[in-house]
Amino acid sequence: MNSKRLKNITARQTSTCPKLPKKSFKSSENYIERMPPEVLEKIISYLDVGSLFCLGFVNKRFHELADNNAVWYRFYTWQRAKTKTSRLIKDVTDGVDMARIQEKPKGYWRRILFKELAIHNESWKKKLKSIHSYTGLPVRTAEVLRSLDVMWEITVKKERGRENRIKHTHVYFGEASLTVVWSSGNWPTLDKPATLELHGVKLVPINCPITCRPGWRSLLSEVVVKKDGGKLYGSDRLISLLYIENGVTVGVWQNQQEIAFVLVNLHYHRLVERHLLGSSTTPYEATEVQATFDDIDPDYGLHSYNMHLELHNTEDSIASVSFSQLFCKKDQVADGYVSLQVISKQNRSRQTPVCGKISLPWRTEALQGHIENCCMLTLTVLAEAQTPFWCVSAPVSMTKSKHKEVSYDCKGESFFVEYQDSDGKLEIELEWMEEQKQFVIVNLILFLSVSKVNRYFRRDY
Repeated sequence: MNSKRLKNITARQTSTCPKLPKKSFKSSENYIERMPPEVLEKIISYLDVGSLFCLGFVNKRFHELADNNAVWYRFYTWQRAKTKTSRLIKDVTDGVDMARIQEKPKGYWRRILFKELAIHNESWKKKLKSIHSYTGLPVRTAEVLRSLDVMWEITVKKERGRENRIKHTHVYFGEASLTVVWSSGNWPTLDKPATLELHGVKLVPINCPITCRPGWRSLLSEVVVKKDGGKLYGSDRLISLLYIENGVTVGVWQNQQEIAFVLVNLHYHRLVERHLLGSSTTPYEATEVQATFDDIDPDYGLHSYNMHLELHNTEDSIASVSFSQLFCKKDQVADGYVSLQVISKQNRSRQTPVCGKISLPWRTEALQGHIENCCMLTLTVLAEAQTPFWCVSAPVSMTKSKHKEVSYDCKGESFFVEYQDSDGKLEIELEWMEEQKQFVIVNLILFLSVSKVNRYFRRDY
């Protein structure tokens, strides 16, 4: 059979075949759009939490379906029932009817469920019961934060409501605090004020890709960064280090006046609670503790203080010392402060050498360097009952003394480190020992605010 005849036969067969109607894309969408809401709700009720959450990313229609309060409330009651000894869902519904469930804002029960999933395992509370004998803080704070897979994010809020979230690049765990570092990011310029919100993020343990897994966000601090704002603590030929507030420090390029990196100091005192029990808009606030009233001891609130001091940077510890049984006499209370002499030049037994070099290393994506005579200070003061009284973690700078005192014991130059806030102040004097090539703390005075002492001990000094 020649090729010409074969083509004719094929053409006749094709012409006799019925033509199938073309399927339009629009008609294929109507299968879901035409379904009654009750049927769609029944279908998505068979999904697990992770699948339902991911469904909301498909399109606008599926986003509305995945936002159904009734479905998320059902997941919430199931999860709550797991944590109850009775194992009964009715024990956690509290008589909530469908009308009350639906009147909540969209996403309400989903957010409550994610909070429940994020913190339902309260084994961390048991781990925090063991207290360090020197710092007076939970020994396993760093371990708990690591086991919870906590991350840190800074949300940059610019004008016109624009937001940019930046994840941390490095974290240093010290004895009584941690320092979180952001070495890169799309930071704003300082010509206009910008708000930085620091959140601790605990990923919700659900079955979905890690890239879109939701996290329970707890607000830790909020600061405003602007030109000529903050306190200058140190600089090199490239970077100026500015302390804003609430433990937030920014490194600024000196020429461009743009943010190069961000450092945040977080003290361990109630730090796990701050990460888990706050919300995205409101930080966790613990109830203010007061000491038991004592009407027998006339000097109650002036003695039996313990202090732990650590000097460190973003990589290493420079010095770590603890002192106990600090006291102040009534006639030494002056200028609004309770004065506690920790180290003095007259008592050489308490003078403490500094092991490391006092400097702050910094790093960005392309450059790195060191800011000399600058580091981080972490201070923990315990009251008589060994409870935290004053907790600080912030940058400090070391300045050279302008006055040379005659001393037969210390022949090196004198330097000073100072810190002050509304609760107190700390003054440290160091001597450079040329032979040993190290600094020695030769004088240290701790000042506690009288108003804080009176409020805590219910006194009237």
